Amino acid sequence: MRADKSGTHRVAFEKNKKRILKTATHCGICGQLVDKKLKYPNPMCAVIDHVVPLAKGGHPSLIENLQLAHMSCNRIKSDKLFADNSKAEQKTLGNRNLPQSRDWSQFISVKSEGG
Repeated sequence: MRADKSGTHRVAFEKNKKRILKTATHCGICGQLVDKKLKYPNPMCAVIDHVVPLAKGGHPSLIENLQLAHMSCNRIKSDKLFADNSKAEQKTLGNRNLPQSRDWSQFISVKSEGG
């Protein structure tokens, strides 16, 4: 059985779970508002996610390792480890995002040699 479901961490986990459910408003994974009125099995219901999953050595009851999440987001994340959840959704800036122009003078500064 998981450490946050039994043993010495159970009481601390439940205490921190209540604190997070009372104070947090947005999903720590997707950043969207969590409707706490929704109940299981609704995929958008509120759950508590371990930032560093237990399978990756995360602490089972430490409040710094717990965050509010949608059940569906938590299931997609599963036991993956993201250093920064906001980076998980950032798009890579590539050449397609550069301005479409043949007039490069506005992008480079040209110094005249003689003048």
